[in-house]
This record gives sequence, C-alpha cells and structure tokens, in this order.
Amino acid sequence: MRTKTLVCAAVLAAGVATTMAQSNVYSLNVVGYYNLPLAANAKMMIANQLNTTNNTLGALIPIAPDSSVFYKYAGSFTTYSYDALTPGWLPNGNATLNPGEGGFIICPEATTLTFVGEVLQGSLVNTLPINTKVIRSSIVPQQGLISTDLKLPGEDSDVLYTYAAGYTAYSYDALTPGWLPSEPTIGVGQAFFYLKAPQSVSSQWIRNFTVQ
Repeated sequence: MRTKTLVCAAVLAAGVATTMAQSNVYSLNVVGYYNLPLAANAKMMIANQLNTTNNTLGALIPIAPDSSVFYKYAGSFTTYSYDALTPGWLPNGNATLNPGEGGFIICPEATTLTFVGEVLQGSLVNTLPINTKVIRSSIVPQQGLISTDLKLPGEDSDVLYTYAAGYTAYSYDALTPGWLPSEPTIGVGQAFFYLKAPQSVSSQWIRNFTVQ
C-alpha cells in the first residue's frame, strides 16, 4: 500500500488525491491533519474528523492549557478538565471523539489544536437519533453547505444549531424545500447540535465519499 498525504487548514476542504496502482492492486490511503485555532476563554464546538487507532480525548488532545474544559453531550453534559500537573484530563481522558462526533471545549488561553489521522472513505454512516438532540459533525474533513455539499438529508422540522458565542438555529422546511433562514455552512473540524423531528423517517446520515 502506498500512502498519499492530505494537509488541510481549518477553513479548507479535504484535498484531492490520485488513485495509484501497484502491480494489479489499487489502493488509496489518505492521511493528513487540520488545525483548529481557539481563542482564550471562548467556547467552541469541535470535532475530530480524522480516524486514528485511539479516538479518545486523551489521545487526540494529550496536551492542553491548564484548566481547559471539554464537554461531551449524551442527554446531559459530562465535564473533563485538563490538569497540567497530572498531566492529563480529569476524571479521565476516555471520552470518545470518533469522526462524526463532537463536543464543546474552552481553553483559558489561546491555543491551536491539531488533529492528525486518516480520512475515512466509502459509505460512511452517521446516526441521527429521531427526537433526540445530539452533537454531530461531518465524518470527513470537508467544509461546505450541510445538505448540498455534506449530504445531510434534512427532513421536515429537523433543527440544526451551530454555536459561535451563542446558538444559531436552522430549521428544515419540506415545502421550501430547504433550510431556513438559510442553508448553514459547516467548517472543517466544526461540530453542531442536531435534532431530528419526531415524525422523521430516517435516522441515518449516509455519505458516499472518495478522495479523487
């Protein structure tokens, strides 16, 4: 297997790679990184969109400014605090942050988080439970309009919330059809809250993705 490298900044989409042949075997393994700059004391919704052998908070963010706080949501928030004396996350760094998941982070000083790993390809499935608020992100590190580019299939009355010093809500209207007041653009490494309407039919966000 030969490997191509993908490098992307937080405001860029995933790069383009070319399929390579070795004898009669075709293989594509795209790896790379992206940076997320964090302002001091600013709450930000972040996502890991590059797969590694250990997609946990402690492995993905092994070092952070002292007293940084990470919030993982599953019906309620679980809090993890970084202790520079330990060093590590307390009570532990076992919270998962798989591609497609996300959470909130606050750092007491400006810093940059760097995520490194493999871009997942093929038929990628992200679950959006019906009538349950969850934090999600694109599985792949690509910036774009949530449905037009990132292929999230909105259903009538679904609601998406982005966060930047406060929440902005976007609701899907089947009569339009589309997102109101506009279709949100989601950046690389950006997570968001999603709430599927009770009458929704599908609970899957399927993305067929190949770097080409």
